[in-house]
Amino acid sequence: MAQALQFAETYVAEDVVLQTARGLAHEFGLHAVTAGAGATLRLLAAAGSARAVVEIGTGTGVSGLWLLRGMRDDGVLTTIDVENEHQRIARRIFMEAGFAPSRTRIINGRALDVLPRLADGVYDMVFVDADCAEYGACVDAALRLLRPGGVLAVSGALAGGRIGDPAARDVDTVTVRELVKTVRESEEWVPALLPTGDGLLVAVKK
Repeated sequence: MAQALQFAETYVAEDVVLQTARGLAHEFGLHAVTAGAGATLRLLAAAGSARAVVEIGTGTGVSGLWLLRGMRDDGVLTTIDVENEHQRIARRIFMEAGFAPSRTRIINGRALDVLPRLADGVYDMVFVDADCAEYGACVDAALRLLRPGGVLAVSGALAGGRIGDPAARDVDTVTVRELVKTVRESEEWVPALLPTGDGLLVAVKK
């Protein structure tokens, strides 16, 4: 089983630009999405012909680059992060990958301060990869931002493998566990929990 999962994670190879972005993330101590999770994000964006995507947590551009490569050619990625230096690197990565500046809207600030300023019901996809303490509020915002049929994706949804361990009661695990349960039981989402990377909680807005 472990070999199969490893094969799945490396099924879609990363090019030099993605490898550079990943290396920079490592230097900054950031935990970027795995190649398998990135490929899944690209697939979701492509399947929905995404034109407008919100990313919460820019990092050094790893996940943003995967998303851009799945979006329509006229699509715009709105990406939010509190770290200006990370975003400066991500901007360079996007340009090196051949994406014009007009394809991204890079906003510096706390997600919970920025999200209320974004328009209701006009986004095709929202990807959340931020402080898990803010996951619940970000998912609530995503429900408002997404059009019907829009896709939500939340990184880290397996809580480091602890999600199914009832003895794991640390704050982060409990927070993620409650979020996964809330989305599953909501009548407003059609959800699935994917084991790729650190886990992707994916849901379609009804």
